[in-house]
Amino acid sequence: MHLTLSDKEIVTKPANLSAPKLWTVLAKCHRAFANMVERNIAELGLCLTDFMVLEALLNKGTLTITEIQTKVLLASGSMTAAIDRVEARGFVVRKLTSQDRRARLLELTPEGRKLIEGAFAEHVRYLEKAMSVLDDKEKKQLYAGLKKLGRAAGGGDNEQTNSGDSPHHGNRR
Repeated sequence: MHLTLSDKEIVTKPANLSAPKLWTVLAKCHRAFANMVERNIAELGLCLTDFMVLEALLNKGTLTITEIQTKVLLASGSMTAAIDRVEARGFVVRKLTSQDRRARLLELTPEGRKLIEGAFAEHVRYLEKAMSVLDDKEKKQLYAGLKKLGRAAGGGDNEQTNSGDSPHHGNRR
C-alpha cells in the first residue's frame, strides 16, 4: 500500500472545490479504496462477496439468506453463488427455521468462524493502516461530511451496511 502524499500535494485551492470536483475526488477515492479492499481480501483467500457474507454472520450471528442479502446489498444471484461457495468450503451450514419452512438460516461453522475472525482482524488492521494518513480530527470531519452527503443523497439514514459502522467493504453496499 502506497499512501505517502504530502499535505501540499493533497490541498487544492478552495475556489476550485465545486460539486463536480468533489464528486470526482469522492469517486476516485471510492474506486481506489474498493480496489485496495478487494486485493486485501483476495490475499486473505476470499472474494469480496464471500467475505461480506461471512462478516455479516460474524457480526450479526445466525441470519436468513434474505437478511444477509439486505445487509450486504448483493443481487439475488450473487448472494446465492456466494452462499453456495462458502457452504461448499465448509464455512457455513444451512438450517431450517420453525417460523418459515421455506427460509433457511445460515450459521458459521467452527472452521468458518475461525477463518472470518482471523480474516476480519487482518482486514481491520489493513484499513486502519490505510486510514492512518488522516488524524483523528480529519477522520471525524470526513465521517460527518460523508454521513451528511449520504443522507442528503439517499433521503434518509445512510446505515445500509452489513454490520452497522463496521469497516467493510465497500463497493457493494
